[in-house]
Amino acid sequence: MIDVSSPESTPTDTYTHGHHNSVLKSHTWRTVENSAAYLIPYLEPGRSLLDIGCGPGTITREFGERLSPGRVLGIDVSHSIVEQATAGTDPQTHANVEFRVDDCYRLNVGDQSYDIVHAHQVLQHLSDPVAALAEMKRVVKPDGVVAVRDADYHGMFWAPGSEGLDRWMEVYQAVARRNQAEPDAARHLVAWAREAGFESITASASTWCFAAAEDRDWWGGLWAERITRSSLAEQAVGYGLADKDELEQLAVAWHRWAEHPDGWFAVVNGELLLRA
Repeated sequence: MIDVSSPESTPTDTYTHGHHNSVLKSHTWRTVENSAAYLIPYLEPGRSLLDIGCGPGTITREFGERLSPGRVLGIDVSHSIVEQATAGTDPQTHANVEFRVDDCYRLNVGDQSYDIVHAHQVLQHLSDPVAALAEMKRVVKPDGVVAVRDADYHGMFWAPGSEGLDRWMEVYQAVARRNQAEPDAARHLVAWAREAGFESITASASTWCFAAAEDRDWWGGLWAERITRSSLAEQAVGYGLADKDELEQLAVAWHRWAEHPDGWFAVVNGELLLRA
């Protein structure tokens, strides 16, 4: 284990989304198939995996099922989320899965400890994604793989056009950048990986698409709630980037988009498979 008691400073990041129920709705929806399909060929039974920024653990537990009897560790900086992930894990069904609090910049993990190091929608929220990638490089085995996947907010597109959703994008971008994060992370992944010292980089992209009525209702509803009730809303108001009345109007725009029969929304995600 590394010595995490060292006074050496590490970045203190602000998670733009927070852990409101509207955020966790999307986190618990994620599966290996819809969020880590590019990694499936590497999920061989017996391999070990470190899941960084595991959230409530939905994907982590599925990794455990696919890799059993290989050990799987999910880490998150939030104590409450780690408690939730642990509480939702059956110790018999997922005996090989563990959750604990840890810092992605200074992992309490030995060098070359895991066959696979995975981070989904994490780098976009960090003020120093290169440092986090370098730490992932430290803890992966020489023949292992680091897998990262992040969205690109300016790469998202929707129909029909909406001034409200255009303004939502402006507000989201402003809040994230005020937090010293990079909401358009996908387009920067290759550059970050090269700067972190990775020599073998395989890049790809995949999308989430919300077009069916039930999908629009779900996606539009959670964003309408997120823009008015989550940490994102609190930060937007606190930073002076929007007021509560405007955020309520953005929620209305989300509901209108969801109700439109021609509604369509695509989220572009960049993906990397990295070897040291």
